[in-house]
Amino acid sequence: MIDYINAAFSISYANAKKLPQTDKPEIAFSGKSNVGKSSLINKIVNRKSLARASATPGKTRLVNYFNLGDVDFVDLPGYGYAKVSKGESESWRGLVLRYLHRENIALVVQLIDMRHAPSAQDIQMINWLIDTETPFIIALTKADKLKPKEREQRLAAFADEIPCFEDITVVQTSAEKGDGMDELKSIFEEVVECF
Repeated sequence: MIDYINAAFSISYANAKKLPQTDKPEIAFSGKSNVGKSSLINKIVNRKSLARASATPGKTRLVNYFNLGDVDFVDLPGYGYAKVSKGESESWRGLVLRYLHRENIALVVQLIDMRHAPSAQDIQMINWLIDTETPFIIALTKADKLKPKEREQRLAAFADEIPCFEDITVVQTSAEKGDGMDELKSIFEEVVECF
């Protein structure tokens, strides 16, 4: 059972070799810096500051674990933030890639800002998830910032921009208004039950 009410920060890791060895299913949140990973986690658990969100891109630099009873949420460092050193960027990349090779990942939630075309790194991540047969969905963030017609246009564009888009479960979300939260929770319950 996923315990959203008592969700609590567990631990952070900066070193991929120290990631915990566990059979507990994990739901990981991946995406560009400032796409809204921490904000989405906070909205899902209905808390303002469980995961530290910031207007400054690149705030999450560690693999952060949150305990939700029978499952852990994992907030991954964002990619694509230019104002860090090359060495630091490579370090983050290594940390995330090492994490993504874990066997107890029940689901990766790949976040993409609905207002914009996916970046080259978004496409690289989606292709990697497809190629490795890692279970994932796409959460389109900041959907509330678009009018209904604009949403339709972006969805049509994503069909051309994202590989295998028609075969991927896609949820339109808003961390401000709560759009998509019930749908995400339903998906999470199903994947954890089947894990």
